[in-house]
Amino acid sequence: MVFSSVTFLFVFLPVTLLLYYIVPKRCRNLVLLLMSLVFYAWGEPVYVILMLYSILLNYGMGRLMDSLRHRKKAVLVFTVILNLFILGFFKYYGFVLENINALTGLQLPVRKISLPIGISFYTFQALSYIIDLYRGKFRAQKNLISFACYITMFPQLIAGPIVRYEDIERQLSVRSFSMERFGFGAMRFIFGLAKKVLLANLIGALFDTVHAAGADVSVLTAWLGALAYTFQIYFDFSGYSDMAIGLGQMLGFSFMENFRDPYAAKSVTDFWRRWHISLGTWFREYVYIPLGGNRVSAAKHVRNILVVWALTGLWHGASWNFVIWGLYYGLLLLFDKYVWQKLRVPGFITRVLTLLMLVIGWVIFSADSLTGVVTSLTSMFGFAARGLYDGDGLYYLRTYLPLLVLEVIFCLPFVRRVRMFFMKNGYLQAFLYLFTLALLFVSVSFLVTQNYNPFLYFRF
Repeated sequence: MVFSSVTFLFVFLPVTLLLYYIVPKRCRNLVLLLMSLVFYAWGEPVYVILMLYSILLNYGMGRLMDSLRHRKKAVLVFTVILNLFILGFFKYYGFVLENINALTGLQLPVRKISLPIGISFYTFQALSYIIDLYRGKFRAQKNLISFACYITMFPQLIAGPIVRYEDIERQLSVRSFSMERFGFGAMRFIFGLAKKVLLANLIGALFDTVHAAGADVSVLTAWLGALAYTFQIYFDFSGYSDMAIGLGQMLGFSFMENFRDPYAAKSVTDFWRRWHISLGTWFREYVYIPLGGNRVSAAKHVRNILVVWALTGLWHGASWNFVIWGLYYGLLLLFDKYVWQKLRVPGFITRVLTLLMLVIGWVIFSADSLTGVVTSLTSMFGFAARGLYDGDGLYYLRTYLPLLVLEVIFCLPFVRRVRMFFMKNGYLQAFLYLFTLALLFVSVSFLVTQNYNPFLYFRF
């Protein structure tokens, strides 16, 4: 089940909210847990068992760690290894065997195993819980229902944001409710829905068309395809995060922001402080800092950055293009720190160059293979089969130009500031509410005519 579906909007969500608010407060976590399992089982009925196993494993190991203080490290290591083994088996089993076969000439059989949706996200949440418990940031959760609710909470179960236990520990037992907060959450959800349906899905059609053409495109067409994906992934993923945060508010929870105007970044370093903030925070807290962070020699700092970003790329998928994508950003971040920051370059130029680097990064990210990366980049930089432009490219430009302009506008920080201004001024709130209702109506109208439209990050 996805948020951007008629079933979710008009069946699952109303039923969940009704049950959630009519039961006594002490039963709300149970309702949320049961409905979250239904939500997950809607598309992954078999893998609910795997999720329940992850819950019981980390709950039990947490309780064990709390009781065996003198064996905390052993429990931590065992639990981390087991979590990573489960994630690695389902996500990287085929990738590892294929590479062994390619390197050795062996013909080991490779069985195709479907990837459980959201396994990367809920595994990282479980790992953050067990690691922070070892660090003494809180005591083990004794209530199994509350712990299971933390792992399975449907608003952020499938694609984040990755919520650390310490951030919502108190909210699992005590949280505040108000009609105003519920209304703001509903508004945030609708804005996220509009991002997904009206911006991401529509521009995604252009990317799909260009992507299907392969190398048989002009330079203009190749760049339009790259820009389309650049906008699609932002509005798709930030739209999901907005919906998750809004749903959390409707249920009384506060989740961390996951995006902060990333395409307004003035450098690659600044971009990664604004994009998928919860994932960046996770890798910083549990990999980068334990390796020594930047409080080490220059050589070790380079090592730390490359290790973190190779793992970040691999986290996104079992493919070499994801590893290359991660290392690409690792090298850019090192260049940014040791070279670019020491140069006095006008702000406009740094922003333009940053956007150029981001578009290239998304080309690497979106490719099906390393061959696809080479094909796309050679088409973009003058080696296209059809020259600088052709009839197809001009047609796509004329057709999608209004939408591309809208995509650019809604990437700018002033849009969020205008929305906040309207929210803080009582006499303007009515216009904002009417606009939000109009967005909901238009978004639902598009959903009725669209086929299944999963979020891009579902595959991670």
